[in-house]
Amino acid sequence: MAFLAAALSGRDVRVDRVDGGGLAWTDGRAIHVDAAASKDLQLRQLCVQSALLASASLNGDIVRRLRRRPALARRYLAVEGHRALAALADVLPPSMRTLIDASRATHSRSPDESLAVALSKVEIEDAPLAFGEIRAREWLAGERREGGAGASAGSEHVPRRQRDARGEWPEVESEDAVDDVASSPVGGGGGIGRLLQNLLERVRQLKGGGAPGADAATHLTRSGSRAGVVAVRSSRTAESVDDAFGKGTGIAYPEWDTHRGGYRPDWCTVQEAEPPIATHATVAWLDGHELRRPLARLGMGLDRFHRQPQGDDIDIDAAIEMQLERLAGSSPQEAVYVESQRHRRDLSVLVLLDISGSVSQIGPAGTAVHDQQRSVAAALLTVLHEIGDRVSLYAFSSRGRSAVELVPVKRFDDALDSRVMSRLRSLVPGAYSRLGAAIRHGTHLLLTRAGTPRKLLVVLSDGLAYDHGYEPVYGAADARQALGEARRDGVACLCLSVGAGTDVETLRRVFGSAAHATVPSPGQLHRVVGPLFRSALRGAEGRRRAA
Repeated sequence: MAFLAAALSGRDVRVDRVDGGGLAWTDGRAIHVDAAASKDLQLRQLCVQSALLASASLNGDIVRRLRRRPALARRYLAVEGHRALAALADVLPPSMRTLIDASRATHSRSPDESLAVALSKVEIEDAPLAFGEIRAREWLAGERREGGAGASAGSEHVPRRQRDARGEWPEVESEDAVDDVASSPVGGGGGIGRLLQNLLERVRQLKGGGAPGADAATHLTRSGSRAGVVAVRSSRTAESVDDAFGKGTGIAYPEWDTHRGGYRPDWCTVQEAEPPIATHATVAWLDGHELRRPLARLGMGLDRFHRQPQGDDIDIDAAIEMQLERLAGSSPQEAVYVESQRHRRDLSVLVLLDISGSVSQIGPAGTAVHDQQRSVAAALLTVLHEIGDRVSLYAFSSRGRSAVELVPVKRFDDALDSRVMSRLRSLVPGAYSRLGAAIRHGTHLLLTRAGTPRKLLVVLSDGLAYDHGYEPVYGAADARQALGEARRDGVACLCLSVGAGTDVETLRRVFGSAAHATVPSPGQLHRVVGPLFRSALRGAEGRRRAA
């Protein structure tokens, strides 16, 4: 059962059988099921709680809203449980798919929307016994324990702020979130605010330098969520992407405001900028030979061959002709099958490379994160191109919401030549990372430029989403939302953090239920790249067929 829980939830989680006949629950590190229940009920409890973990249903913001509100927690679970199970329908054991109520699973498309439904006055049927319960106090206690362990191990620790008006603790994930105090209308104008701004100037320089954007900061206020929000790409019209960028206006995308529970339409402007050609010494790239074998097995489209001596289906026309020939007294050929074979590649891959200031930091391996992730990008670009996939590579950084910049190292129709590698060598990390806007633009390019049935977005990032007015909690929620939008459009998503040493929980907050992993060094990528690619493509296959 522990193996199944780890496979479904995407994390290392144990299974505890507890005496006493209580409902199943999880604290993130273990799933607790009723020891006295039948094996079938235990398995159902395990699947539901694993689905909640995999779908980021129990993120800190939401669980804090459920604390000391058991009735709201039950209503939320009754809505979110079906949505989370439906998201894992293609990997659930067949006997467990009966847990999903398809009509109720469509009531929301994200944990935030499920919470909005639970907060509304809509009548909600109680969750089945197998759904268990949400124990907010135990979950938050587990989060605090993990935070303490991380600090003692040498990671940076920032004290939490004082309680807000409701007596709750706002979440602060890194020193960047403290910047909101200095930039807020309350603290920014006073002496304390100015002092904090001066002290945090060094932090901004480490994050890449440069003046932040002109947008106002987003503060840690949490208003009620609104249901029925639908993601849109942009309300600006342009004949083409090239036309929009040619006029210097860029493309506007919405941004998810987790504090208000809704989208900010046309909030971010993405612009493409050609990189300078590098003149310095060549870079030692990762040898992609070991990546070729696991990647060559992926992205193969099925061709159906008729009148075969064996196969997985009957060729009706050939079977009828065979019977007619027999009735006519001749000796027919018994090649009456249709055989499906994979002979062609039908995959397009767009690699998004994070070049914000944070990736200039030296990773645990003693090498800059930027150099390691750039090496992986070069290897993926080369191998995927050589095995016949359509591939492109864009680097991204930002300086405020109106200046999200993507550098087209290689577009889909560009040749893979020395100029591409020169562009890749020329990339220098700096500025910030408005991750959600980069993901939305990458998705847009895949949907409009890929030209193949299967589409995969690979994000290479340290997982630190930060910009002016884009503090970590807000940025993580927007990145998760952008990945969810891409997957709903049938785009497979894979997020890799190579050499950064970012903790697993931070990556989970940013990348949510999308396939993601942290790889200690580029040389270890070949061990996991096959399963990760398959997981991402399998998750998008069902949506692509439904469309």
